[in-house]
Amino acid sequence: MQTAAFKDWTLTTLDDAFGISQVLEQESQSMQAWLALSKTMEIDSFEEKSLLRLQKPLQWGGKGWNEVELENKFISPVILLTDFDDRKIGYFLERKLEGQVGNYFLSGIVDGMIARGFRDPHKPFFCLHEYKRSVDNDGQPDAQALAAMLVVQADEGGTKPIYGLYIVGLIWNFMVLEGNQYAISANYDASNDGLFELFKMLKALKQIIKTELL
Repeated sequence: MQTAAFKDWTLTTLDDAFGISQVLEQESQSMQAWLALSKTMEIDSFEEKSLLRLQKPLQWGGKGWNEVELENKFISPVILLTDFDDRKIGYFLERKLEGQVGNYFLSGIVDGMIARGFRDPHKPFFCLHEYKRSVDNDGQPDAQALAAMLVVQADEGGTKPIYGLYIVGLIWNFMVLEGNQYAISANYDASNDGLFELFKMLKALKQIIKTELL
């Protein structure tokens, strides 16, 4: 059994080690279903005002923020605005995740996850990793998120899609892992109208979790 941290991987080494492959977002049924559902989501006046209030500081200084500032001043407030937390699921930060995937024991700290539980995460549905800049950090953001998703998939038994997200500065990319294939969405720029589209993706994710995964 080999051990490896999430940060040790690239998409290429994950593909080679676990026999997975990337497909285009239009080739993934789960990604297409997520995108289609997001288009039906509505943003009310309170949510719109809140998003615009969060967006202004991001536009002014977001490119210069470090990871803690990006997380606290923007990412978590946007995710919390979707009101995920209840007595069944919660949004958890900086939690350890580990497990056996094939011949490897993978482990690491997940920047954010949505999981069953309200005090401690028990069954993750969604994994998030955020970075200030892709070239300034330890590891690759897409691979680190995917490695965490593989651990969740192995624990779940591989019967349902696993959802994820990685953020590099202002840009958000959503991910779906299903079977041995994964898809990565187009870029969503949080500094422009892409903020409303990514928020709809989060609202759609909430509905998917509560109606299909719980």
